[in-house]
Amino acid sequence: MNITRAEIDAMESRYRAALMNSVTGYKPANLVGSCDGEGVTNLAIMSSAVHLGSHPPLVMLVLRPVAAAQHTLENILATKHYTLNHVHSDFYKAAHQTAARYDRDVSEFDEVGLTPLWRDGFTAPFVQEAAIRIGLELREHRPLEINGTQLLIGEIVSLDVPAGALMDDGSIQLEAAGSVALSGLDSYFETRLLDRLPYAKPGNG
Repeated sequence: MNITRAEIDAMESRYRAALMNSVTGYKPANLVGSCDGEGVTNLAIMSSAVHLGSHPPLVMLVLRPVAAAQHTLENILATKHYTLNHVHSDFYKAAHQTAARYDRDVSEFDEVGLTPLWRDGFTAPFVQEAAIRIGLELREHRPLEINGTQLLIGEIVSLDVPAGALMDDGSIQLEAAGSVALSGLDSYFETRLLDRLPYAKPGNG
């Protein structure tokens, strides 16, 4: 089946959103933790985190337009700190519920039953239930004119990884950590390692 751009534009909005959100394949499921200046915590599930570089260690995150991700964006811009926390199979339903539009003075941690974890000198909460937790300091923020989304580049300043999931070569065995993947807006998947291949060089094919 071939779908043209004209057919995409003519789709019902929710149908089009579901298609466009799943067409790129499996994505990481992360909970973004943040806090405002009054101490009200915020937690939001997102699947747009992308590795940007290892030295310095940078992660790019794309937030939906301001109206849909206002609390998260305002908190990050105010404090410059935020966290990424892997979602696992034992709390994916609670993680999914953070997508609901709660009022500014309501903490998603409280609403969905997850636990904020604090680190000295860091103003954003981690998720205690997560096995892999990433603390980030904001380094760059760019509003994207093309569709109103917000691009954030953060530098990793804190990282929690289970010892059993950290491989000798530095890679993380996500299956051992229990991290789940996300497709579209509402489909969660457990993963299975298919293979690990050698470094690709000419003549290896």
